[in-house]
Amino acid sequence: MKYPFTINAMVVLPDHLHCVWTLPGNDADYATRWRLIKTGVTKAMLDERSHKLILPRGKVWQPRYWEHLLRDAADYRAHIDYIHYNPVWHGYVDKPVDWPYSSFRHFVKKGVLPKEWGAGELGFPEDVGRE
Repeated sequence: MKYPFTINAMVVLPDHLHCVWTLPGNDADYATRWRLIKTGVTKAMLDERSHKLILPRGKVWQPRYWEHLLRDAADYRAHIDYIHYNPVWHGYVDKPVDWPYSSFRHFVKKGVLPKEWGAGELGFPEDVGRE
């Protein structure tokens, strides 16, 4: 793989996504990875005959992304929690376990988080998960 990375946590929502990645040492090329992901998803959404996007709005991606270097274990955990709670915060579900497009269930399966985590309202530092 030319541009490897590990997805530590992720959530996909109808109009945006959040993720935490780990890149190999001495590699900070997030831009190329995002370009490849956006290109691949967009091509997968093209109608084979007309080559037009299969979307009413005609656009899949916003033109930018936000990158944040995690400072320490507490910052890492706050961002992971923010990601997993995001579907609840947006009103799509009542608890994170009910959202299937998230790494939350993986964290439960590994014993990192209990299944009931996030069933109540959570607070986050101001700099976590800016949208």
